[in-house]
Amino acid sequence: MFNEPYRADHMMEREQRQRRTLIIGASVTGASLLGMLIAALLVWDWAFHDLPPAPASAAELWSVRLEPSVTVLDTHGDVLAVRGPLYARAISLDALPPYLPQAFLAIEDQRFYEHGGVDYRGVARALWTNLRAGRSVQGGSTITMQLVKNLILTPDRLLRRKLQEVRLAWALEENLTKTEILELYLNRIYLGARAFGVEAAAHRYFSKPASELTLAEAAMLAALPKAPSRLDPTVNLAAAQARAEQVLAAMLEAGFISAEEHGEAIANPGVPVAASLDPQAGLTWGYVFDYAVLEAARLVPDDIPDLVIRTTIDPDLTLAARESIAGVLDSDGAAVNASEAAIVLLAPDGAIRAFAGGRDYGISQFNRAIQAQRQPGSAFKPIVFTAALEAGYDPSSAVWDEPVDLEGWEPQNFAGGFRGLVTLQEALRRSINTVAAQVASDVGLGRIVETGHRMGIRSTLPELPAIALGAAEVNLLELTAAYSVFPRDGQRFDPWFIERITNSRGDVLYEHAETTPVRALAPEIARPMSTMLQDVVISGTGRRAILAGGRGVGGKTGTSQSFRDAWFIGFTADYTAGVWVGNDDDSPMSNVTGGGLPATIWQRYMTRVHQGIAVHALSAPAPRSRSEREERLAAFYSDLSDAFDALLADPSSGAGDPRER
Repeated sequence: MFNEPYRADHMMEREQRQRRTLIIGASVTGASLLGMLIAALLVWDWAFHDLPPAPASAAELWSVRLEPSVTVLDTHGDVLAVRGPLYARAISLDALPPYLPQAFLAIEDQRFYEHGGVDYRGVARALWTNLRAGRSVQGGSTITMQLVKNLILTPDRLLRRKLQEVRLAWALEENLTKTEILELYLNRIYLGARAFGVEAAAHRYFSKPASELTLAEAAMLAALPKAPSRLDPTVNLAAAQARAEQVLAAMLEAGFISAEEHGEAIANPGVPVAASLDPQAGLTWGYVFDYAVLEAARLVPDDIPDLVIRTTIDPDLTLAARESIAGVLDSDGAAVNASEAAIVLLAPDGAIRAFAGGRDYGISQFNRAIQAQRQPGSAFKPIVFTAALEAGYDPSSAVWDEPVDLEGWEPQNFAGGFRGLVTLQEALRRSINTVAAQVASDVGLGRIVETGHRMGIRSTLPELPAIALGAAEVNLLELTAAYSVFPRDGQRFDPWFIERITNSRGDVLYEHAETTPVRALAPEIARPMSTMLQDVVISGTGRRAILAGGRGVGGKTGTSQSFRDAWFIGFTADYTAGVWVGNDDDSPMSNVTGGGLPATIWQRYMTRVHQGIAVHALSAPAPRSRSEREERLAAFYSDLSDAFDALLADPSSGAGDPRER
């Protein structure tokens, strides 16, 4: 009984100690949990405070992080040249041979279709391999994580970035399908040599689309992501082929290819095509590239970083234009002080099929075919004579070749002297200046200006008498376009150069719409002019432009004052082409006329252009062949004209002007 109070006090004290212990423990635990929560929040903030939002769709990732790039294609869709990185058109999995994506999966992410963005088994395997090696020899990144790193995050090898990579990979797998992720990867992965995506790399290394790659070539592309620069097959082919063998072994192990396919690919390794990496492409296609960019800026004014421009250019015909210019100028140019030339070739629908803006883009980037404004000389006369036909003249209309004084302007003929009474057709064939000046004065300068603009001249044409002899400045493209109206029976197609503009994903930003021709001239005007221009080539100043095989050719020569410019513009049933020869500093050449170097260049070039093309007749008839009797009569009248000139030159003869009698 004596110990009862003591026992009660002891039990109470023990209970109090236990309560204190629980309170302390709970406090410590709470404090620890709070500390852990705070630490977790701090770590979370540290790791993810600048985490970019996860893209909600594949479309958001197609255009991110694109460097400024322009790719110019020819009319066949083949790459001519690239400035900046090469972004080819986006390509779907369905358009690729199965072994191409399988090659990337085998070497980069064999469990791609099994994981949710992060392959924990692959991460564990990489950690164990790296621990055993004592260094980093294997990565655990999936294709999804690589896509995140390349398109969303920076490539930093930091723990914080790796945590962000994991989180965004999860989010990407939730928002996108596996097909979308793999297509994005294959189209955006950097594969060396400034090429992004398998389509661009296929063109860059093998000069073919990705759909045509062999198994060995596909394995070589799949080898590149590990070290694009070190494994560049154009720099280190042996290393690239060795890595490709590893890819093929991984494909065999994964069951993607058979032992037979593996052996064949090993026996025939991928080898890059040197021509597809032409370092001179920028110089070769410089004029084409510059004009394509200029036209694209006009057609698509928005700032698009990755333009793919498909042009109307035929590469073979364009190279032939450069070679034709170089061949003639190299052999004959220096002797006559002719340093530059330009060519334009138009298809019947107005497409600019080829052009050469000068002799050497590397020396001068000025585009003489399109930018240069020069005096066409007598090459403008067909426009004057077209206006005359519309005003009531016809090819047989008689006009006096005689001294002319038009408000103090007294045009002279090239060879001097006068022929007396000539037909309009003969005046054009012989390029008689006095007749052109009189006709222009008669039909009105305003009519000539209007006719020129209606036929396609865009430059300003002043209403001055000297316009009859080509004193107004024009460019080669527009004058060639004006001549193309004649073989089309008066229909005008304005010249055009861009077929389509897209971005690298393939979104169409512009597409040339099929146009209907504009009626510039009536057929009954265009056809006689075509016949007259054929006469110029057959027996006039343009004889050097005759093409073999009986192919019909019409055209006109032109020479500006003091031989500063020489032109030949001509057409067949298939093409219209213009040639200009001169000097950039406007210095005179040595007696170079349009019937000389320009006609020679035109003939050589158009001979190559028409190789393999059947002879097609022009819609207008050729000029009627003159009989021997008619030739004698023409000679007689020419002599008679000279006699008239002699009489007019000697006032003391008292004969007066025989034309008044």
